[in-house]
Amino acid sequence: MPDTTYLDWPFFDDSHRQLASALREWAKSEIRSGAESDDVDEECRSLVRRLGAGGWLRQVVPAQNGGSRPQLDVRSLCIAREILAYESALADFAFAMQGLGTGAISIFGTDEQRERYLPRVAMGETIAAFALSESEAGSDVTAMSCSAKRRNSGYVIDGEKTWISNAGIADHYVVFCRMPEEGDRRFGAFIVDADNPGLSVSDRIDVIAPHPLGTVSFENCVVPAEALIGKAGKGLSVALGTLDLFRPTVGAAALGFARRALEEALGWVTQRRAFGQPLAQFQLTQAKLADMAVAIDASALLVYRAAWTRDTGATRITREAAMAKLFATESAQQVIDDALQLLGGRGLVSGAPVERLYRDIRALRIYEGTSEIQKLVIAGRVLSEMTVGVDGSIAHGVAGAPPQ
Repeated sequence: MPDTTYLDWPFFDDSHRQLASALREWAKSEIRSGAESDDVDEECRSLVRRLGAGGWLRQVVPAQNGGSRPQLDVRSLCIAREILAYESALADFAFAMQGLGTGAISIFGTDEQRERYLPRVAMGETIAAFALSESEAGSDVTAMSCSAKRRNSGYVIDGEKTWISNAGIADHYVVFCRMPEEGDRRFGAFIVDADNPGLSVSDRIDVIAPHPLGTVSFENCVVPAEALIGKAGKGLSVALGTLDLFRPTVGAAALGFARRALEEALGWVTQRRAFGQPLAQFQLTQAKLADMAVAIDASALLVYRAAWTRDTGATRITREAAMAKLFATESAQQVIDDALQLLGGRGLVSGAPVERLYRDIRALRIYEGTSEIQKLVIAGRVLSEMTVGVDGSIAHGVAGAPPQ
């Protein structure tokens, strides 16, 4: 049983505690803990259906479109991802992509766009995807070459997106494109249905943490003007605003992995004996356990600080989100590595819980912004908040002021 005392922190109210309790019980009974299927696509579809039937996907859309709350609540998203990740990385992925793949619609979309796409996502009837990365535009998203040009009353999209989660099983894609007619470094965000002529999926990508992943191509793919999310030329703000909101949830998933690793390690060191005593009695074992526990609590504080900041009124949480994602994913990698070391050869067995966690966590240090990019984001925010006086003195932004 993982530690749940963090739910008593002042970041949460009773609705969050109730969500955590109910989802934890559901996940234990409805998700095969860490199970891997030979057919990852079908397992992912099944998880989306089950999450929808259980009502959990109502957390990823606003109330007016079938959601649980008037607006997306980042604390609820983080709680859900932490709990699901503890049980199954693929269950966490299925939940997360329903949110990320519709986040731009929830935050920036029109009423008509929200009503068309969000209710079915919340019910688990359709699957969403977020198409931003390209082969030459990963960390530097402004290098994207996929383009959208005006044609009659709509747009025609040409280009390719790769490393796209849910490629091949998604019912719609939120696609980010360069809009050359709007000027240099101007972008747009478009909703493209999977059956739209000109869209095709190829080159499925197998990675160490299995999930649906591939390349999506667009060739003379015509979409109506109503497919544009937000304003023409403002697509980069849509992308970054969406990632800003969901980035703390990546840290929450890492937190779930880390908690599971600690539980597996505790179970082993208290029962495994060596040199006449349990491993837990050795000081070197206790030192690792202490480091793991500190890393987990520190990660939780950063993750839920970021979520609380967003939920209580901050328009952007760029620095807080980057700190949460960076620290939680890097710390979880170390926690899981320590857990595997404590388990010894048992931790190396293919398919064992900690061995799966070792593969699962590695991806989170890259997805939705690498650790290196998070450091650049954090440093940029710190520098932008610094003011140098004429006398050379340094002043910083007002403590507690909401980030802009």
